[in-house]
Parts: sequence; structure tokens; C-alpha cells
Amino acid sequence: MNATGARRLLEGSIAGHGGMKSAAEALAKLEAAQRTFSVARVKGWLLVAIIVAFYLVAAELAQLDLGKLATGLPRLWDWLSRAWPPKFEELPVFLWRTAETVAMAAIGTTLATLIGLPFAILASRNITPFPLLYFPTRWFLNALRGIDSFVFALLFVAAVGLGPFAGVLGITLHTAGTAAKFFADQIESADLGPHNAIRATGAGRLTALTYGLLPDILPLLLSTSLFWLEFNVRASTVLGVVGAGGIGQELKNSMDLLDFSRLFTIIAVILIVVTALDWLSGWLRKRLV
Repeated sequence: MNATGARRLLEGSIAGHGGMKSAAEALAKLEAAQRTFSVARVKGWLLVAIIVAFYLVAAELAQLDLGKLATGLPRLWDWLSRAWPPKFEELPVFLWRTAETVAMAAIGTTLATLIGLPFAILASRNITPFPLLYFPTRWFLNALRGIDSFVFALLFVAAVGLGPFAGVLGITLHTAGTAAKFFADQIESADLGPHNAIRATGAGRLTALTYGLLPDILPLLLSTSLFWLEFNVRASTVLGVVGAGGIGQELKNSMDLLDFSRLFTIIAVILIVVTALDWLSGWLRKRLV
């Protein structure tokens, strides 16, 4: 029976029994349900219209053009055909540059972790020693996270010159903001029972953090740091585009010279190294968590 039929039946019941109170209440509930259903349907269609309009505008702003893609694919295929066979004459140089990239990521991630931990404590609402600094610290971390390591590296190239050191600084600042935010979220969701118990004995804040909180969250902190190391190795491969050293510099040179065989070799080396590091990082994270 549909809503209209049910309403008529209830109205007839009311008329036939002198306006029974229960039937009137049921009719009122049915009318309210119909109004709610209509409002929900209007909201649903309005939401769909907003989403469709958003993507139409986004497609226009992004200048999506399938025609350009269709004409560009043959050119891409021509480049791929010219990339074979790969060039191995400069393989030692590529491996050295890749080692620079891994070193940049490792040092940058380590420095970011060491810098991020104190900020994570300030940005954790449940343990911060200075509650007034909670929001300013969060805002500062958001600022570091909002600027990509690529942009930081570009700025530091102008400040300290070309080379991997600029890449290390860029990775450090961006990752410090992101890692500290992750650390703070993990601290805020941690069990503070052991920490509070140690504090209740009269121990200092640092002692309580070291022995009451750190052992519980250390596996998560190490797992997060390994994730960012893995991520930064991939991100560092393009920092050479702005002169921050590493394999990205050789990648850019090959693109500028349209030397596709050399480019293919560099990409193959990057894929092998990144895949190996991803596997190693994943294996270590499984052992920690």
C-alpha cells in the first residue's frame, strides 16, 4: 500500500470511529515522514547538482582536452620507441646520483623526526606543557605542511646554492610539519594511564613521557618515520629539477636534450631503487606495529 492509500485508510478510520486519537497520531507521523522524505530528496538532488557543477568548472579550469590527448599519444609512442635500447655507459653516474637522492631523503627525514617530536608534544592537547601554544603550534605545522618540499628546495637553492644540501633542507622542513602532525595525533589517541601513574608518584614531566608514554607509541612513531622516508625517496627524485642534486638533475638533463635512451635508463634505476626501498620499509613497519 502506498502513502496515499495509507492516508486515505487512516482518514476513513478517523471518520468511522469518531476521530480516534491513535489514528490521528499515526496520520500526523505519516505526514511528517512524507515531508522529511521530500526534503531529503530535494537535498540529495541539490548535492548532486553541486557536485556536477563543481567538476564541470574544474574540468574547464584544468583545460581538459581529449583531442590534445589523442594527438599527443602518437608522439609519446615515438619517444618510447626511441628510448630502446637503454644506455648503460653512464650507469655508475646514475647509481651515484641515486645514492645522493637516498641520502637526501634519509638525512632530511631523520632531522624532520627529531625536530617534529618536540613540536608534536606542544601540539598534543592532552600532554602539552603550554596549552596556550597548542593552536599556534598547530598553525605553524600546517604552514610547513602546506609548502611542498619542492618549493622549499627552490627557496634554499637561492639561499645556499645548488646541490643536495638544498634538497635536504627542503625535505626537512616539509616533513617536519607533516610528521609532527601525525605524531601529535598519535599522542592524543594514546592511553595516558601509565603516564599519569608515573606523574602521580611525583616524577617530572620528561620522566613520565620517557617511561610512561614513549614505550607505547614508539612503534607507531618509527613506523610513521619509515613511511616518510619511503615517501621522501620518491619525492626527492624530482628535486634535481630545481638544482637540488640527486638523480632528478640527470633526469632533467636527459629531458632537455631529448635523450630518451638515457632517460629510460634513469627511470629504470629509479623504479628499481624505489621498489626495493618500499619493500624494505613495508617489511620493517610490519615488524614494528
